[in-house]
Amino acid sequence: MIIVTAALLVAVPAAAVSWWALSADRGGARAVRANLTRGLAASPAGQAGAAGGAQLLERITRLVTPASYIRRLDRMLALAGRPASLPLGRVLAAKPALALAGAAAGALVMSLGTAPILRLLALFLVVLGYFVPDLLLYSRGTERQKVIQRELPNIMDQLLISVEAGLGFEAALARAGGTGKGPVAEEFVRTLQDMQVGRNRRDAYLGLAERTTVPEVRSFVQAVIQADEYGIAIGRVLRVQAKSLRLRRRQRAEQQAMKLPVKVLFPLLFFIFPVLFIAILGPAVINTIAIFSR
Repeated sequence: MIIVTAALLVAVPAAAVSWWALSADRGGARAVRANLTRGLAASPAGQAGAAGGAQLLERITRLVTPASYIRRLDRMLALAGRPASLPLGRVLAAKPALALAGAAAGALVMSLGTAPILRLLALFLVVLGYFVPDLLLYSRGTERQKVIQRELPNIMDQLLISVEAGLGFEAALARAGGTGKGPVAEEFVRTLQDMQVGRNRRDAYLGLAERTTVPEVRSFVQAVIQADEYGIAIGRVLRVQAKSLRLRRRQRAEQQAMKLPVKVLFPLLFFIFPVLFIAILGPAVINTIAIFSR
């Protein structure tokens, strides 16, 4: 058990550090170096070799990876907000590299002995290394969707105020995206950019709904599409949506408050009550033992 724990304590930080090194955004540094070396006869050979190796690893990974799994990774990236430091190609190239790192850690574990538990641990390290990007993307996407759900009512109130003040809906989206911060503002800016490059409004709104798993966003998109198709006043639609979002936020808060006693119960039983029993009954137990030991 000690060997397994020690191997996990070594392998998990090593995989996290490797993923950080592979996913770090070095675009700014490369741009600075390119500007500084512009006009020189030759470019650094080490950078070209590293880029060529990463591209080769990406192509090989694309060939051996099922298309459905690549689409699943692309979906996870969309839910995570498509960070600039994590394009799909870099994620595909990082997965076999992390699997090799896990295999190296597994070989180190196997060198300690040939017990079946060590073999299972070595296999687990390889699988863990391969799926570390999936776990990190899933965690990042989940947190982002929670932030979207939490910020959406405030953004909806801002849209309602802007429309009632005389702005058009797209102008209100632009204002909310330009002045706001967070994933909701980013998604609004992305939707407007889709319209600017020639995508029709319906597809741009549906793309907004596809990039999130929050039910409130999908309901908002459907209401906006129906208002656009049937000529319903967008201010009325936004007023109904804002009221509904505030109601759902209050219901979620009440639901979390009802779950709180259950969440507090286990720490109370296993950490607080034993300390109280020791503090209250400890002196009495000590005196009882001293009396009966005479």
